Amino acid sequence: MAAEEDGRTARKRRQIMEAALPVFLRNGYVGTSMDEVASLASVSKQTVYKHFTDKEQLFTSIIMDTTGQVEGLAKMIISALEDSDDLEKDLGELARQFLARIMRPDILRLRRLVIAEADRFPDLGRTWYAQGFERSLKTMSTAFERLTERGLLRTDDPALAAEHFVGLLLWIPVNKVMFEGAGDHYTDAELERLAEAGVAAFLRAYASSGTA
Repeated sequence: MAAEEDGRTARKRRQIMEAALPVFLRNGYVGTSMDEVASLASVSKQTVYKHFTDKEQLFTSIIMDTTGQVEGLAKMIISALEDSDDLEKDLGELARQFLARIMRPDILRLRRLVIAEADRFPDLGRTWYAQGFERSLKTMSTAFERLTERGLLRTDDPALAAEHFVGLLLWIPVNKVMFEGAGDHYTDAELERLAEAGVAAFLRAYASSGTA
C-alpha cells in the first residue's frame, strides 16, 4: 500500500514538473505563476504546494532534473573513443553526435534559461554546469589521455585538448543561437560541415605522426 502511494506521489510530482518546465522556458522565473502551472498540470494550486514548498523549489527541482539530458554526453564520449582504432572516423562520429545533442532546441532553451537566472540562482547554475557539461569535458579529457598513451594523440594537457575540441565544434553555433534564438536554422548539412572542419583542425594540432 505504501509503495502504491509512493508511486502516485511520484507520478503527480512528475506531472507538475512536466507542466511547469515549458512555462519557465517561455516566461522565465519571474514571469511564471504557480496558478498557471497548476492549471496546465490539471491539479489544484494546493496540490502543487503539497509537492513543492514554493516556486523556487519547483524551479530548482526542474533544472536539476534536466542534468541527465547533458550527462548523456559522457556516455557518448566513452562509447565513441574507448576502443578507437580509427581516430578520424570515431572523432568525426563523436563530433556529429555532440553537435546534434547540444544544438537540440530543448537543450538550447534550457541553457538560455539557466544563464538568464544565474545571478538569482548561482549555485544552481554551477551545479547544472558541473553535472552536465563539465563532466563531459572531464570524460573527454580522460579519453584523450588514454589515446595519448596509445600513441594516437599527442597531448601535454589532455584537459586543454578537450576544451579545444569542444570549442572548435560549438563556439560559433552556440553563441549564435544564444543571441538569435532556437537552433533549428542550422541544417544537418551545416552541422556536418562544422563537425568535419572541427575534427580536421583538431587532428592537425593533436594527431600523432602515425595518425595524422
